[in-house]
Amino acid sequence: MMIERFIAIFRVGVKRGKILKTAGIYVILILVTLMTIGPLLWMVSTSLKGPGEIFSLPPKWIPNPPVWANYVEAWNAAPFGLFFYNTCLITFSVVVGRLFICSLGGYAFARLRFPGSQVAFALLLGAMLIPGTVTLIPQYYMFRLFGWIDTPWPLIMPGVFANTFGTFLLRQFFMTIPDELEDAARIDGASSMQIYHRIMLPQAKPALAALGIFTFMGSWNDFMGPLIYLNTYEKMTLQVGLAQFQGEFYTDWQLLMAASVIVLLPVLLVYLFCQRYFIEGITLTGLKG
Repeated sequence: MMIERFIAIFRVGVKRGKILKTAGIYVILILVTLMTIGPLLWMVSTSLKGPGEIFSLPPKWIPNPPVWANYVEAWNAAPFGLFFYNTCLITFSVVVGRLFICSLGGYAFARLRFPGSQVAFALLLGAMLIPGTVTLIPQYYMFRLFGWIDTPWPLIMPGVFANTFGTFLLRQFFMTIPDELEDAARIDGASSMQIYHRIMLPQAKPALAALGIFTFMGSWNDFMGPLIYLNTYEKMTLQVGLAQFQGEFYTDWQLLMAASVIVLLPVLLVYLFCQRYFIEGITLTGLKG
């Protein structure tokens, strides 16, 4: 009897411990979620406030009444239509070019055997360790020699051809694809480019989506690049346009937040559209290699 009672008490304690552990995990996740989305909610709330409500105490999360005119005023305060066009042109070019170049490089490192492939891949990994600030001045000098200053090319070409992370990411994903698919295609007479186009790329949709989202966010939110290489006002991008709302002595916070919400919407839409592929690509990439 004593042993059975002890076992029953032990089982109840274990069950309570599991419940407390699960509850603690949920509490931590809720706190992390609130810390993550809190600034976003405050940005949206501030974008709908009047100038006198932004720094009111106690803070108001729900504006009463909401000032929707802030979005119209923010859009008209700068040529955001032109900034949108410039940003979309640069971002689309970088995303498409990077996916193509990095997929070719990743396929070559993962499947093709050529002299010096291991050394080349080691150099690729070493290049990932070099901070971007180290190459900033040499790049600017090189682009000035090319005559690319105040053109979109310094924002497009490095993003397309000098992205070692994308090549590494896709190389790791291609190595998870079974060798039997490639062997069967070669027996049927397929060339390396046919295998790349018809077998590897369809299998790599999750990894391509993950890399595409990373690339889109990086290019869309780039501030230093346009600030350094672009001089003409009509060629500026959205991130530089946002800086116009912040002055030396005064900042239109409600207009800045409204413009920030407008700039953020495309990123959210792209992420929501590719969320399933993004999570699958992050999960599967790097299981082999």
